[in-house]
Amino acid sequence: MPLEQPLSPVAERAADLNRRYAHHGATAVLDHALRDPQVGRTALVSSFGAESVVLLHMVSVVDRTTPVIFLDTEMLFEETLAYQVEVSRKLGLTDVRVIRPDRTQTFLRDPDGLLHKQDPDACCALRKTEPLARALDGFDAWITGRKRFQGATRAALQFFEVEDDTGRIKVNPLAHWAKQDVQDYIVNNRLPRHPLVGKGYPSIGCAPCTSRVKDGEDERAGRWRGRDKEECGIHFVNGRVVRGPVAN
Repeated sequence: MPLEQPLSPVAERAADLNRRYAHHGATAVLDHALRDPQVGRTALVSSFGAESVVLLHMVSVVDRTTPVIFLDTEMLFEETLAYQVEVSRKLGLTDVRVIRPDRTQTFLRDPDGLLHKQDPDACCALRKTEPLARALDGFDAWITGRKRFQGATRAALQFFEVEDDTGRIKVNPLAHWAKQDVQDYIVNNRLPRHPLVGKGYPSIGCAPCTSRVKDGEDERAGRWRGRDKEECGIHFVNGRVVRGPVAN
């Protein structure tokens, strides 16, 4: 819906939002993100991965017409594609937008589907970052499911962040949740689990770049295993794509 007043500079808005909602719970932060005029036009970006159902369920309760952007990289597990359909239908989400890589660019830059082996950053750019940028055109903010416990690069995560390269706000309603909070929410609300979670995949991305995680490993250890890479390029810290732990 149209904004009632012009948006102030994004850094000011994010700082003000963090001050106003610092002591709110996840559902309240999400509700405010979807209704506060200083957040603007907002979409949820979901991987329909291991823990995505929590935020998807919250959105379905607050406003099931919220645009939900799902990036089908065309390299996802078949289980993820089936799960996306199942969860969307079960929760009654009415505006799920399945976004895929540009066909021409895929043909030109990854004709044999092996770019992930030669240059995983370039593959993520082609199949995730660029399609998401197109999908978010026209939105002022987007909601993510990132949490502080997921690794060093996310340890200082706030509810509202400035995405430096675009001027959008990123909203992280679950930033302060612990791992057990996520599991409890899924159980208490009887939500369907991603079928790969029970097979040793606590963090799920594209099939070629996701492996099982051993007991005692960080839950994201199975993402780009053996490479100096922790993020797909969708998320930035201080305007730069995250490659490794952020210095404190």
